[in-house]
Formats: sequence, structure tokens, C-alpha cells
Amino acid sequence: MSDAQAQDHEPSGLNRWALRIEYDGTGYLGWQKQTDGTSIQSLIEAAASKLVRNRPVPSITAGRTDAGVHAAGMVIHLDFPDDAQIDGRQIRDGMGYHLKPHRVVVLEAAQVGPEWNARFSATWRSYRYTILNRPARPGLMENRVWHIKRPLDVDLMQQGANHLLGPHDFTSFRAVACQARSPVRTLDILTIRREGELVMIDTKARSFLHHQVRNMAGTLMMIGAGLWPVEKMIEILEAKDRCAAGQTAPPEGLCLMDVGYPDNPFIRT
Repeated sequence: MSDAQAQDHEPSGLNRWALRIEYDGTGYLGWQKQTDGTSIQSLIEAAASKLVRNRPVPSITAGRTDAGVHAAGMVIHLDFPDDAQIDGRQIRDGMGYHLKPHRVVVLEAAQVGPEWNARFSATWRSYRYTILNRPARPGLMENRVWHIKRPLDVDLMQQGANHLLGPHDFTSFRAVACQARSPVRTLDILTIRREGELVMIDTKARSFLHHQVRNMAGTLMMIGAGLWPVEKMIEILEAKDRCAAGQTAPPEGLCLMDVGYPDNPFIRT
């Protein structure tokens, strides 16, 4: 079974728990398990397994973050053996103990029914891309921001972003290797604001294409820096060509902020 098939596999007779987690993606291979190296998924499943005498505990995530990308509110579900006597506090604290010293933390856990799925039950995801906009390189925020020395005009960036709101063919903003069947996505939110030296790009949609947020950030940077006019965003969308858009912004500036569900399991905890 491939990793993609394993991600969507629905085991039966198991005890399902939803978890909200945060992690610093620096130095990891991203969410998905790989043959070599350390992934967030491998760390999570290993820690969960230790709670049930090293029996396997498979996981499914709301979204697969790339290497170097962070998460403040990633949601996953774990399928523990049906005879496991465990509660939310034990999962949070026990996994927290076994995840040390890795920068991966379980924030909360809630039991859910077998029909609940971290990926397919989700109705939206939100991301933030952060740019440090100053001449000096980052010290305290290294590996958490994209450093841009040239001054950025956030008003111009917002004007460009407005052209991306709603449903569009985002071929120009998808990775060449993106495996999504359709390039059409609907952006509900795309806002740019400045807080001192930080420029933050916040976006929300039901789902995103591979590298879509990072490719949008790279294009918006070009507009904010005055290198491209606002109107070029329309040309980029209409081109339906990845080469028409800006660079793929580096992964360290991206953070998955939250995932939404019609029946949020964590409200009951």
C-alpha cells in the first residue's frame, strides 16, 4: 500500500480520537512519513503507539505540510485499538512526554465517532505566511519568516490579493508536481496586514493546491515591492501557467493556523 493509500485507509473496530497539534517544522521532512528522515507523522504515530504497548496507531491529517512548514492548529485523528483504556488527558500528556525533545506538541484530544475524519470532515483550512520586512536579517525569528529587505507596500499587496478572492483556476499558482484533479479553488479570505516589521498574509479556503499559498506569497511580494503592477495579477491568473507567477516563497514563513469542522470535537472538551 502506498503512503497516499494508507492516508485514506479507514480501519474498522478502532477507537478514534481527534487531536489538535502544533509543531515547528524546521528540520523535519514535513507531515508525511518518508523512507528516510524524520517526519511529523512518524513522530506522532510512534508516541501514540507507546501508550498502547507499542501496538500500531495509524493517523490521518487534515493537511500534509511540506518540509520546513509549521502548524499552530493542525488537526489529525488517531485510531487506537478498540480495547485501549485511554482518555484525552492521557493522550495529551502521555504523547507530550514521548514526543520530547521534538518540537511537536499535542494541544488537546477529543473522542470522535468512526465516521469522523480529520481530512474529509474538514470544511476549511487557514494559513498564515509571515514576511520579516527590514534590512537586518532575522535573529529571534530565524526559520519562522521570509526575510525581505526591500520595503513592501501592503496596500498594493492587498489590491493584488483581491483579484484572487472567490473561485478561480489557480494553475499559475500550483506546483508542477501537484496531484489535485482540478486546479479550481475558492479563496474565502486573503488579507495582508503589517504589524511593525512583519507583513502577514492570511488566507482561508476549503482546500488549497500544492504550494498554492507559497506561490501566492511570492507573487504578492513582487507587487508589494513595486516590481510588478497590481494589474499583473489578472494576467497571471488568465495565463494558467506556473511560469507566469512569482517565485515559490520559502517554507519557513508558512504556518497552518486552523482547521474548521461543522461539528468541532474540541468544543466539547
